[in-house]
Amino acid sequence: MFRRHLDYYFRYLDHDIPAGVVVFLVAVPLCLGIAVASGAPPFSGVISGIVGGLVVSVLSGSQLSVSGPAAGLTVIVATAVEKLGFDAMLLAVALSGLIQLGMGFLRAGVIGAFFPSAVIKGMLAAIGLILIMKQLPHAVGYDADAETDLSFLEDDSHTHLSFLFDALRSFSTGAVIVSGVSLAIMLLWDTPYIKKHRYLSLAPGPLVAVLFGVFYNIVAQTLFPSLAIASQHLVNLPAIFGPIDFAREFSFPDLTRLIDVQIYVTAATLALVGSLETLLSLEAVDKLDPLKRIAPTNQELKAQGVGNFLSGMLGGLPITAVIVRSSASIDAGAHTKAASFVHGVLLLLSAMFLSSLLNMIPLACLAAVLILTGYKLAKPKLFIQQYEKGFNQFAPFAVTVGAILSTDLLKGMAIGMAVGLFFVLRANYHSAFTLTRDGRNYLLRLQKDVSFLNKAQLRNLLEDIDENSYLVIDGARASFIDQDILETIQDFIKAANDYDIRVELKEMRGLEPVNGLVAAE
Repeated sequence: MFRRHLDYYFRYLDHDIPAGVVVFLVAVPLCLGIAVASGAPPFSGVISGIVGGLVVSVLSGSQLSVSGPAAGLTVIVATAVEKLGFDAMLLAVALSGLIQLGMGFLRAGVIGAFFPSAVIKGMLAAIGLILIMKQLPHAVGYDADAETDLSFLEDDSHTHLSFLFDALRSFSTGAVIVSGVSLAIMLLWDTPYIKKHRYLSLAPGPLVAVLFGVFYNIVAQTLFPSLAIASQHLVNLPAIFGPIDFAREFSFPDLTRLIDVQIYVTAATLALVGSLETLLSLEAVDKLDPLKRIAPTNQELKAQGVGNFLSGMLGGLPITAVIVRSSASIDAGAHTKAASFVHGVLLLLSAMFLSSLLNMIPLACLAAVLILTGYKLAKPKLFIQQYEKGFNQFAPFAVTVGAILSTDLLKGMAIGMAVGLFFVLRANYHSAFTLTRDGRNYLLRLQKDVSFLNKAQLRNLLEDIDENSYLVIDGARASFIDQDILETIQDFIKAANDYDIRVELKEMRGLEPVNGLVAAE
């Protein structure tokens, strides 16, 4: 069994290793940016990325999900760091991992299945649009808000649009050249010509784009200094040289705060919010998987729990499954979880040995990678397809997109879920009964499960029955009939004598006579 699993992963290494390299390149600035936005040391973001790649990917049942520090938890973490201190926040992260582990054993992973497809697609589209808007400043070499422009959460002092306008008024020619050519390279690499080429197809487009960016800047600094990219627009890793320096960067949780109630409140919040983000991301990744594999949600919660416990104990940020890195991995050709593991190995090695080399990568290259990823998540074709499915599907989709763009990921999802639930109830309300008339003969058929929500509609239909009529109420198609519905029918039968209405019941479990005739005396 073990040998067969290894053979499966070795079979796709030619796809997964390049994809892991691409995810690694995308993860580096995201790990650092989310850490800074959380008020934590930059190294804590790298630690959580390493744990997500090396530990969670091994324990997870998902083949394509990538885990790491989550932008959606930034506000919670920043608040915890400010009120409790960084070391106490690490304790909350470790405890949140234990809570998630318990949730996995209690089979709480089913929660994610209750989110409608339209809402999940709306989340993907909104993330795609946010990616594009947030990465455009990097693409043009504008980084006035570098601490928060990598997260999905909005800064109080900027809106998306004002941020974009500021970026367009102040840009770097070199960054524009790099991002523009990088986009062209990736689009070219998606064409049939490159895909069919024996050798060119081996290298993923994003990796080629990054190599171009590094080469361009080296040449520009020597021959065309005015077109070179400034240092503030390059990747900025802390100066670590070797395992010893790496180990010195570890931070450990303050175990003396175990008696602090606020620690447990923060841990529970991180566990619940992080689990929800993980399950939503997992659902979205399953939809993006070309092979349509379904990841076991309870196993994912257990894997995330172990990952968060280790991350907190080693000085890292809370971890969730993250759709951005997962999408980048899928776009780069990943087939199995080996891609996520490779990205974790590279994060570890880069943190130890390669910080000086990684600092040569222009942020404009990574911005181009993410902009194209965002476009694929929010293609105009997706909006058209949802519109063509009807208003019941398009409304939750559009509201989810708008709500996430105007608030944040979790609030937007909550609003989208509320709208989706409204349309489910609306559809159920209108399709619960059918009333057919033939002269003075009526057939009232209960179509499916009928709950108290349908009571008002039932009353309206019964009021339409004329005097001196014959009514058949058929419940054969209903697998469940709520007691409120049964009482409403009973009350109608009692009053039917006054209007000379005869009522026959068929398969109405809970009413007597079950298949008899209730006639006016």
